[in-house]
Amino acid sequence: MAVGITKWVGTTQSILVHTALFIVSFLFIWAGVAAATVLLVLTTAVSLEAVYLAIFIQMTVNRNTESLEEVEEDIEEIQEDVKEIESDVGEISEDVEELTEDIDKIQEKDEEDAAIETTMHQALGNIEKDVQKLLADIDALKRTQ
Repeated sequence: MAVGITKWVGTTQSILVHTALFIVSFLFIWAGVAAATVLLVLTTAVSLEAVYLAIFIQMTVNRNTESLEEVEEDIEEIQEDVKEIESDVGEISEDVEELTEDIDKIQEKDEEDAAIETTMHQALGNIEKDVQKLLADIDALKRTQ
């Protein structure tokens, strides 16, 4: 109720209603009611309205304060979650670095193995050529004898 009244007081309708009430109260003076009486009643009504509005506004402020406290708690929880996520990301980054190093080592070993294999194929090719040459020389020696 306090929130509804506080919201209504801040509207154009509220200004129009209050203006109409003030005009009507001053019309009582033209209608023959004593000005002192009209002003006394008007002052009393305005004072009471101000007291109640102050109470309603304070109730709204208290409610908003409670809501803000809940939001602050939510923000603190989110900050804790972010810190945990940052920590996890740091750990993942370290793991990725380790994996990258392992992959680099494996690639280096593969390159070394490929180089050794190429050298071995060349050596085998040379041996095969030498063996063929030797066989050809043996055949030539057999023919000459």
